[in-house]
Amino acid sequence: MHILRHYDDVPAQLRGAVVALGNFDGVHRGHQALIAQAQRMAGSCSAPVGVVAFEPHPQEFFKPNEAAFRLTPFRIKARLIAELGADVLFALSFDLAMSQMTAEEFVQTVLMRGLGVKGVVVGRDFRFGKGRAGDGAMLAALGKERGFAVHLHAPVGAGPRGVKISSTLIRETLKAGRPEEAARLLGHWWTIESHVEHGDKRGRVIGFPTINMRWEGSLAPAYGVYAVRARDLDGTHGVQRYDGVANFGIRPMYALPHPLLETYLLDFDGDLYGRHMAVELIAYLRPEAKFDSIEALKAQIDRDLAAARLALSQSSQVPPPLDH
Repeated sequence: MHILRHYDDVPAQLRGAVVALGNFDGVHRGHQALIAQAQRMAGSCSAPVGVVAFEPHPQEFFKPNEAAFRLTPFRIKARLIAELGADVLFALSFDLAMSQMTAEEFVQTVLMRGLGVKGVVVGRDFRFGKGRAGDGAMLAALGKERGFAVHLHAPVGAGPRGVKISSTLIRETLKAGRPEEAARLLGHWWTIESHVEHGDKRGRVIGFPTINMRWEGSLAPAYGVYAVRARDLDGTHGVQRYDGVANFGIRPMYALPHPLLETYLLDFDGDLYGRHMAVELIAYLRPEAKFDSIEALKAQIDRDLAAARLALSQSSQVPPPLDH
């Protein structure tokens, strides 16, 4: 998949795409439906399949001092979109100039003159342009007037009441310690990616060495202990996978200044320092706790390991379907 950070001077072979347009935070099942629709439309006119997203997320631009909220930092987002079969990701810079474009200017400058789109797919509640003044009806009218197709996609629902799948809903499930529900809405396990860093070695001293990953640029889920699956993305013989148990938080016994993800890999003995790892949250086991002694902590870790093995044995490699 090609990744372009601009809408000017687009290579000829990537102009005239049918694009799915939005923020795509999480690349959840609703986003996947938009991209699938763009693929169907592109197939009917032999056009490239594109995704138009914005970096940084507009909320990060308008509220730079708020806590990190993104489900998917750019690297993960790009990988997920590539796995869905897009030919090109237009990761457009959301800056002051972009924020001041009216809806009509965005259509004329970005979609038509810049990308030369043949078609655009958006959700029915999509808003765009300065002050979010543009909506799907305006986009459809402008498309009809200026010669590109527009598809307004119905919301994708989950559960017996068909609750709309949204990035906001998924954030709420993760903050509440429900990673299985988040995965059902996402269509993939929620994942943290980072390089493994040296820690304070306390885990090694008590017999449970962990891989330590700094938490930056994405949502903080509920503090606590999780059953996880980890992947070594730098593996020389393909992606290496490991089961594990992880603690996310500030370790009440030691009062860390910033949250840390510490993962103990089951049945593993090796060195992963400096490796680029991905950790999937599979099941929430318990909240963080402070223990009266190291012996009490070690006894709880033994219980956590048993609970993690059980949870992972009962969990498939893929998330449960929407009707689960």
